[in-house]
Amino acid sequence: MDLRKERTRRNIINAFIKLRSQKPLERITVKELSELALINKATFYSHYEDVYDLSRQLEDETIDSIIMNVSNLDNMIENTKQTTNELVTAFLSQTQLINILFSDSRNSVLSTRLEERFKEIIYEKHPEYNTLEWNIKLTMVLQGSYYAFAQNYKNYDVATISRIISETNERMLNN
Repeated sequence: MDLRKERTRRNIINAFIKLRSQKPLERITVKELSELALINKATFYSHYEDVYDLSRQLEDETIDSIIMNVSNLDNMIENTKQTTNELVTAFLSQTQLINILFSDSRNSVLSTRLEERFKEIIYEKHPEYNTLEWNIKLTMVLQGSYYAFAQNYKNYDVATISRIISETNERMLNN
């Protein structure tokens, strides 16, 4: 990629994250974003359709980063403890960005999109798990893990949270 385009993209992203940390996505305008990024609106539109497109792309990159940090996601059922620990570590490494991108009206988007992506990966390798029973179990494990972590990581020891989530997930999936 052209270095100038990459620098412009980085300026847009940094400006967006700064604005997004201060206000809901719905209140960010291309005009103010462009001014903060020191570009004109036409330059913004040469990179993104609108602020929602930019947000969606950044959300996708964050989700991809989380997924890439879980080594054997497709073996979650067989190796629940390791996968859960890696998932907690991946959440922890992205906490600041997650709190910015997935706040306000975007709050439930992360867990829903992660669940969809995880199930795609698991079902691709293990189509035998693509049943109603496993769909429900995986929803409970994936959504539950995310919300249990998000609700507790600020107030409790992360290693203890990870252990409890891992043990709970293992019982859920292996019974």
